[in-house]
Amino acid sequence: MNRGYILVVDDEPDIRRLVQEILEDEHYQVAVADNADGARALYQKRRPDMVLLDIWMPGTDGITLLKEWSQSGQPEIPVVMMSGHGTVETAVEATRLGAYDFIEKPVSMGKLLVTVERALAAERLRRENIKLKSATEPDSFLIGKSRSLARLREDVLRVAAADTWVLILGEPGSGRAAAARYLHYHSPRRDHPLVEVSLSAAPTQNVAIKLFGSEQDGTVAPGACEQAANGTLILNDIAELTAATQVQLLHALQEKRFMRVGGHAPLPMQARIIAISDATLADAVAEGRFREDLYYRLNVVPLEMPPLRKRPADVPLLVEHFIAKTCQAEDIPLKKVTPKTLDRLVTAPWPGNVRQLENAVEKAIALSGYRDTLYPADFGLAESHRLVALQPATPGPMLISEHIDFATAVSQFERSILQGALAKTGGNKTAAAELLGLKRTTLIMKLRGLDPTLGQPRQAVS
Repeated sequence: MNRGYILVVDDEPDIRRLVQEILEDEHYQVAVADNADGARALYQKRRPDMVLLDIWMPGTDGITLLKEWSQSGQPEIPVVMMSGHGTVETAVEATRLGAYDFIEKPVSMGKLLVTVERALAAERLRRENIKLKSATEPDSFLIGKSRSLARLREDVLRVAAADTWVLILGEPGSGRAAAARYLHYHSPRRDHPLVEVSLSAAPTQNVAIKLFGSEQDGTVAPGACEQAANGTLILNDIAELTAATQVQLLHALQEKRFMRVGGHAPLPMQARIIAISDATLADAVAEGRFREDLYYRLNVVPLEMPPLRKRPADVPLLVEHFIAKTCQAEDIPLKKVTPKTLDRLVTAPWPGNVRQLENAVEKAIALSGYRDTLYPADFGLAESHRLVALQPATPGPMLISEHIDFATAVSQFERSILQGALAKTGGNKTAAAELLGLKRTTLIMKLRGLDPTLGQPRQAVS
């Protein structure tokens, strides 16, 4: 049983041999280096689970090497410093740079094994905490009872078992990244790293380095492809990739290997790719802004996140979830919403989708103070909100002639509301019925009563 891969860096042969034998007897896999250059080469070839690093070495010393591995603030793996000439100041400096612990020479076998076990256990706990924290978010975005969301959950679980590349499309805030995380944590790769990269947030000149890493003057900076290893790499806003980086990514996917920027030896491409974009990715392909061959490489299995406005039946459950989540985080009594408030929330358009709804709930709870009930005003909902949300986007106010009777006016108004609901749902009568709180059969009967052509079925819509 291999308990971990440990890199031992020390210029004294006897120390290297002793530490290696002790660790290998405990079923650790060990690599050894006698100087900084050898350590860099081994670190570059394969990322260890931890490093035992001597402070005093000819040429580049251990503190300098620790600084190289701590450029992001702290090392990406536990580093334990070793020295026979250590001082309090040296130990403090090493700790400040992110070293996990400090071992004095001559090395005690008991102290060594305890320190190694604790360092690896702490690293496992750190990764598990990150995993658990990330794993909770998908639940927020995949809560609901609508048919569209139920189908999506089924598709995600089915795709998770198949180790293929995935393309997730949808509007911002609809839960695309959360669905990707949900997919990872239900896949065979769940025990391996999950790395997310926002391509729109990275400066254009740094995107390739962020993805593939870099090598410069002996210093190695691992990229996301390397960090994800046998896990999952989520690429947010894939349409933002520059033409040059699209070529690099395509080559990596085709050859299943990649080169660091400035590197000389290829590394294996072992991560599963989940790409995320909005619906304009196909337009970018048609306009030549995104490579068609890369698009089809990524689009092995497409998944589409439905916008919140097309699944209004999910809003009450989401509101309940976000209220409970926020109240628990703020350590305050659970709040409730009035039926009128919930009705307004269900019929709101939510252009920012689930993310906007979550923010609205948090804001409403903050504004409610000591009250235990949330009202429309807490959410910034106007009295006329329901009517505004249901009317078509383009028509102006309904004009009533002085000769029109009441029944005709009501009929016109009802027709306007039904047309607005159909416009918002793209002609989908099932979704329109959910939006209006009607049964589908009732909606169709009303449509036919007002205009027989409105009740006719449409192909591939309802």
